[in-house]
Amino acid sequence: MAVVCLALPSAWAQSTAPTRALPLSQLQSGLYFSGKDVQALQADEFANPAQLWLSQGATLWRRASEANGKSCLSCHGEASQSMVGVATRYPAVDARQGRLMNIEDRINQCTTERQKLKPLAPESAALLGLTLLVTQASKGLPLHVNIQGAARPHWQAGAALFQQRQGQLNLSCAQCHDQNYGQRLYVDPLTQGQPNGYPVYRLEWQTLGSLERRLRSCYTGIRAEIPPWGALEMRQLALYLMWRGEGLPIEVPAVRK
Repeated sequence: MAVVCLALPSAWAQSTAPTRALPLSQLQSGLYFSGKDVQALQADEFANPAQLWLSQGATLWRRASEANGKSCLSCHGEASQSMVGVATRYPAVDARQGRLMNIEDRINQCTTERQKLKPLAPESAALLGLTLLVTQASKGLPLHVNIQGAARPHWQAGAALFQQRQGQLNLSCAQCHDQNYGQRLYVDPLTQGQPNGYPVYRLEWQTLGSLERRLRSCYTGIRAEIPPWGALEMRQLALYLMWRGEGLPIEVPAVRK
C-alpha cells in the first residue's frame, strides 16, 4: 500500500486541488448515526466509560519521570489550558524531523526525549489516557488541519488511499462513507467516518481505542492487508480524514457502538 502511495505521479500530486465529496454543510458526526442509548451514554458524565481513561490521563500528566523528575505538567502546565486547540490540528508535520505525526507520536516524542523514558505502547491505557486528556482540552473546537507545504504530499496520499479499492471485498473508504452513509450494514447505519470523536470508547471493543485502531478494523472488515502499527499511510489517511471533517467540533469523551 505504501508503494502505491509513493508511486503516485508527481504531476498528479502537484495539480490535485482539494475537492470535497461531502460539502461542509452536510457533515455529520458519528454520534448522529448512533442509537439513543449510545447518545445518552456519551452525554452522561458519570456513566460514560471513557471517563476512566480521562482520569488516568490526568494522573499521568502529573507523574514525574523516574529518570529525570520531569512531568508533562512541569513543562506544559495544566493540560486544560496549554493544550487548547492542539488536537484540532493533528496529524501535522514535525518541523524538526520532517515527519508526519499524530498526537500519540508527539506524546511519545516527549516521553522519550524529555522524560527519558521508554515509548508508550500503541493502544496502551497510558497512551490512550494521555491522548484523551490532550484531546479533551479542545472539546467543542472545530477540526482544522494544515494541508499546505510539507503536509501537502501526505494529504494527497491520504486522499488517494481513501478512494482506493482494497482487500478481497474490493471496497474503498469512499464507497462506504461518502457514497452510502446512512444505509444499513446489517442492523447499523453506515456513518460518514468522521474522526472528531477519537480516541473513542466502542462498545464492541469494551475499551477505549485510537483512530488508527478503527482504521485497522476497517481493513479487517474488507479483508485487506493491515499495515503495521505506526505506518505512515495510517497517518496520511488520518490527515485526509481530519481535513475531510473540517469544521466538526471535537467531541470527547465519545462513545460509539
